[in-house]
Amino acid sequence: MKHLIYLLFLAAVAQVSALTIKVACIGDSITEGSGLSNPTVTAYPVVLGKLLGTNYQTRNFGVSGRTLLRKGDYPYWNEQAFRTATNYSPDVVTIKLGTNDSKPYNWKYKAEFARDLGDLIDVFANLPSHPRIFVCFPVPAYALTYDITPEVIKNEIIPIIIQVARQKGAMTIDLYTALSGRPDLFPDNIHPNAAGAALIARTIQGAILTAH
Repeated sequence: MKHLIYLLFLAAVAQVSALTIKVACIGDSITEGSGLSNPTVTAYPVVLGKLLGTNYQTRNFGVSGRTLLRKGDYPYWNEQAFRTATNYSPDVVTIKLGTNDSKPYNWKYKAEFARDLGDLIDVFANLPSHPRIFVCFPVPAYALTYDITPEVIKNEIIPIIIQVARQKGAMTIDLYTALSGRPDLFPDNIHPNAAGAALIARTIQGAILTAH
């Protein structure tokens, strides 16, 4: 009898595990949680996981300073986090890159941004887990800080994201509008505080749940 109960327990655990929706959050310092006093608690992927609930498992694959551009100064493509994210077999992928690409020495390769974004979407779309992919617009930059250029984000990067996501059949999440008009949430004009990270998490949560 005990053996039967144990087998039933293992079967239940396996069923719960199979039903868990795995979310991979790809991004730069804003995803990683730079500037937050306790990013292991307040970074937006962590908050997102709490908001989504027990049926979801959310992991933070953000790496500070990284670009989507392969020719950027610190390409996300070269990171162990990128390889780990693909091995995670995610069911949902959120991509939030582009802020660091707006730096002049990175954006000189802007002609390659669309191709590199399309390739990144393809990498995840072609995983055996066939995840649902969301491409996030970068949040606003409230000043020319760390060489990050607000106008490039708004007027050049976001339109390319819209175009490529449409071509690839990926969904977009408009974090730019959600965080616009809220400089109070960005102490250094670039990185959100805990309240800003929570707003990002709520916006992404809404997009994920609506899509499902």
